[in-house]
Amino acid sequence: MTTTAGILAGLWMGTPVSAAETVPLDKLDLKPMTCGWQKPVVGKSMDGNPLRIGGQVFASGVGTHAASELNVILDGGAASFSAVVGVDDEVEGLGSVEFIVMGDGKALWKSGVMKGSDKGKKVEVNLTGVKSVSLVVTDAGDGINFDHADWAAAAFTVSGAKPKTEAVPGEEPVILTPKAGPAPKINGAKVVGVRPGRPFLFRIPATGERPMSFSAAGLPSGLTLDPATGIITGSVAARGSYKVELGAKNSLGAAVRGLRIEVGDRIALTPPMGWNSWNCFAHAVTADKVRRAADAFIKAGLAEHGWSYINIDDFWEVCPGSRDATLQGPERDAEGRILPNPRFPDMKGLTDYIHGLGLKAGLYSSPGPRTCGGCVGSFGFEEQDAASYAAWGFDYLKYDWCSYNGKAYDRSLAELKKPYQTMQKALAKQNRDIVYSLCQYGMGQVSAWGDSVDGNCWRTTGDITDSWASLSSIGFSQAGLEAYAKPGNWNDPDMLIVGHVGWGPALHPTRLTPNEQYTHISLWCLLASPLLIGCDLEQLDEFTLSLLTNDEVLEVNQDPLGRQAGRVAIAGKTEVWAKQMEDGSLAVGLFNRGETAATVTAEWSALGLSGKQVVRDLWRQKEIGEQDKAFAAEIPRHGVALVRIRPAK
Repeated sequence: MTTTAGILAGLWMGTPVSAAETVPLDKLDLKPMTCGWQKPVVGKSMDGNPLRIGGQVFASGVGTHAASELNVILDGGAASFSAVVGVDDEVEGLGSVEFIVMGDGKALWKSGVMKGSDKGKKVEVNLTGVKSVSLVVTDAGDGINFDHADWAAAAFTVSGAKPKTEAVPGEEPVILTPKAGPAPKINGAKVVGVRPGRPFLFRIPATGERPMSFSAAGLPSGLTLDPATGIITGSVAARGSYKVELGAKNSLGAAVRGLRIEVGDRIALTPPMGWNSWNCFAHAVTADKVRRAADAFIKAGLAEHGWSYINIDDFWEVCPGSRDATLQGPERDAEGRILPNPRFPDMKGLTDYIHGLGLKAGLYSSPGPRTCGGCVGSFGFEEQDAASYAAWGFDYLKYDWCSYNGKAYDRSLAELKKPYQTMQKALAKQNRDIVYSLCQYGMGQVSAWGDSVDGNCWRTTGDITDSWASLSSIGFSQAGLEAYAKPGNWNDPDMLIVGHVGWGPALHPTRLTPNEQYTHISLWCLLASPLLIGCDLEQLDEFTLSLLTNDEVLEVNQDPLGRQAGRVAIAGKTEVWAKQMEDGSLAVGLFNRGETAATVTAEWSALGLSGKQVVRDLWRQKEIGEQDKAFAAEIPRHGVALVRIRPAK
């Protein structure tokens, strides 16, 4: 109780006095709260259920998903913060997270790792004098799958100004990539793989003014070049390694560069680069949108930098449970061959159109009876489906676990591998190379066994969303997987989230800041990840295009050596990652995951270097100069410096 004497004493001391007030967390503006999947939910779990931790139900709070963060301005007016935290019961014992309460940059309280079966933990934090607090949920270092995290019964006790959530600081998009010059320059992969006798398709990627003519000296028997388009087609019967000299010529000059064609058992010798329909169109995809995406792909000049795939994700199939007439129709014909829905009336015609542009086409399915979207899957029809994909002319298959959960006996390694082995055998019977992308979110350490089922790439995490929490949690959790990446086998931390995205008809500009987008592309290139653009290509702005067309940055991803970067140093919120390149140089990323600018240093000792080294800024495509024992740079919040380091002469 506040007494008259207490009030007078407060006035005498010159301090404002007000009765303590409880401000529930779910009454604050939660729009700035980042979330690793979807959006935070007021008063409910991520799936819209009552908040429930360890069997206890809570009437108030916030359901979120790792990785998550909310910054709250207190200005010293808060006395305490309280809550009960834990993984929501709706994930049935799965998931693992850690809750952290940060005050003025220091950890005030940590839950330790909490799993889906744990009872809730009570949070009681003294905030006297604290100016700002961050409520953080991490993925506990094992990815974000099923990390449904609840801040239940959460509230601030305040006696001064009410807490205010803080929006992400604004940033102006600054284009660092220099414009390509008018003279010819050949870009893209320096090595490509094909199996003997299989169809070969390669479009020479070259920037420069058109018209341009192309040449290819030393092509193996069976391949021919269209000198007007630069498209090489045909098939090669004889195994071997063939060195070809590519040429591009216009009125301003000529360029040459080598291409090694490996005819053998392995394909996808560099990470696939292209576009996928899911992150923009999701369930609203149509054949017309895919065709327009292919046209926009060419118009934007992406093919001139080595991008080559146009991939259709879910919802090309019939969806039995949907009320949408455009998703209805017979699921299969009398022979069990899968039939596309009315939105895709001519699959062969669509792939022919894509191939005519010198691009490749990709498709999606699930080993279960239904896809993630509830459409027709491949379970029990793997042979027919693989034959259909090949007959239609597809070059890429994303095979998404989803409803196979109901068919697997357990999560043993044998059960995890089984459906992918079944489709592998069916694909191997086709007279067509189809890049095999395993989408099962990293279960059972897929990186260690993906190659054994002829997987060319495999998802290592759950789905990405356009938030810093999702990007940073997924991207930086790839440390340690570098041992499994090599030509033909790539760890896949999911698709790109730059440009206009939205997972459906309503699109929005990515929620990543410009610096976060530079971090995204830099990290994915260092990781030798498949690069699949997820935005609407008809709404490409200059900044987004500059992120996707920097040839020195893309070269890090497409390097023929096929190494994945590893984390070589970590200090607080800063990290240094390095990737060995074929020419003996190192591609190095200096990352700042913190909320304020920081100096990040790459020490030669950590990189295995000694003596003077030349450092080149890859985004700006210019030399920084010689450095003696280290390279240091001031990196902005959530930003990066991507450099290439080679010995000085």
